[in-house]
Amino acid sequence: MNYLAHVFLSGDDEELLFGNFIADAVKGKQGATYAPGIAKGIRLHRLIDTYTDTHPIVAESKARLRPKYRKYAPVVADMFFDHFLASQFEQYAQEPLERYTQRVYNIINSNSHLLPQRVQHFFPHMMQHNWLLSYARVEGVGQALTGMSRRAAFASGMETAAEELVENYTLYAADFALFFPELVAYVKQLRSAL
Repeated sequence: MNYLAHVFLSGDDEELLFGNFIADAVKGKQGATYAPGIAKGIRLHRLIDTYTDTHPIVAESKARLRPKYRKYAPVVADMFFDHFLASQFEQYAQEPLERYTQRVYNIINSNSHLLPQRVQHFFPHMMQHNWLLSYARVEGVGQALTGMSRRAAFASGMETAAEELVENYTLYAADFALFFPELVAYVKQLRSAL
């Protein structure tokens, strides 16, 4: 799962959402230095990643992507799944994606003093170009993956992933439709136990 899914799965808890958003930039036990609600969001993010990375449906998506994108197949799959969440957002949420993304940016921005340095670098760009909303369009996913490809340590092929999404759209959409409700149910249980 990429940024949109992680924040969405945090529900209405702003600290949980903030922690879930920054978690990839928080290493090891650094999470303990944050307020308890934010630390909980960091833990939630890691549990979501573990669940996703070990799920058989996600494994099928990654296997389909691996011949072209090798070690970047999980990154591409995460972006594809964020696309399906964004493009079908009102099936899962009580508000339009545009309003939701603005609310998320406001929450993160109001806590910008707590952003890890790596997130401080990209968040203004993310907000200005509304990455979360752009994921609803294949072109937005393509732009995001092309940007990631430029920053990859070696040739990733991710700049062609939007073409892959278009060519096999129904297959990836079917994977998401099966997987995401299971993830939502899992996270609901987690949030009450965290």
